[in-house]
Amino acid sequence: MGIHILVVDDEAPIAELVAVYLQNEGYSVYTCGTGQEALDYVNQARVDLAVLDVMLPDLDGFSVCRKLRETHFFPIIMLTAKVEDMDKIMGLTIGADDYITKPFNPLELVARVKTQLRRTMRYDQAADSPGNELDIRGLIINKDSHKCTLYGKPLSLTPMEFGILWHLCENQGKAVSSEALFEAVWGEKFLDNNNTVMAHIGRLREKLGDSSRNPKFIRTIWGIGYMVE
Repeated sequence: MGIHILVVDDEAPIAELVAVYLQNEGYSVYTCGTGQEALDYVNQARVDLAVLDVMLPDLDGFSVCRKLRETHFFPIIMLTAKVEDMDKIMGLTIGADDYITKPFNPLELVARVKTQLRRTMRYDQAADSPGNELDIRGLIINKDSHKCTLYGKPLSLTPMEFGILWHLCENQGKAVSSEALFEAVWGEKFLDNNNTVMAHIGRLREKLGDSSRNPKFIRTIWGIGYMVE
């Protein structure tokens, strides 16, 4: 059936350029120019990944991303003309998986798309291997089925969120540095001042109902990283 990608950008030349590069890789691409059109499309068509511009004429990209994350968990790559670090943190906190600043090299975007798709397929592949399920005080996480429940209720996690939680749970009782966590889950070299891990941890805590000051699951080890006790 192939991979289906949604490109949302009100600048038609940019959307068309991105579509051409992605189509050259064999992906099926649908482009639109408004947030509402994107939401309508996702509700009636298959989408495996979305490239979402922040600046849209109706809903901003952050609002669209937040709305998508209520029911959909495919990778989202945000596009923006803003370079402020807080914009990046905001995008990641509300559920985006990656962030690229305009102007960008289309080949770099294609590479990031491939990376996100590889990660999604890696975490979403279901199998029936024993020993890949952990139960930590009512938090049950299964690596093979990519399912996670908290006190019997399912948690909807993105592939990145699942990867982080699994790695922390797998190393229960050990402090895992932000660098080690990033390199284990993202498979890339950690760079100084990288706030990606912090943003995803914040999102995970929100879904777990966890408080950073009095955590039940993910504890911050100041100056080191994070730990599931």
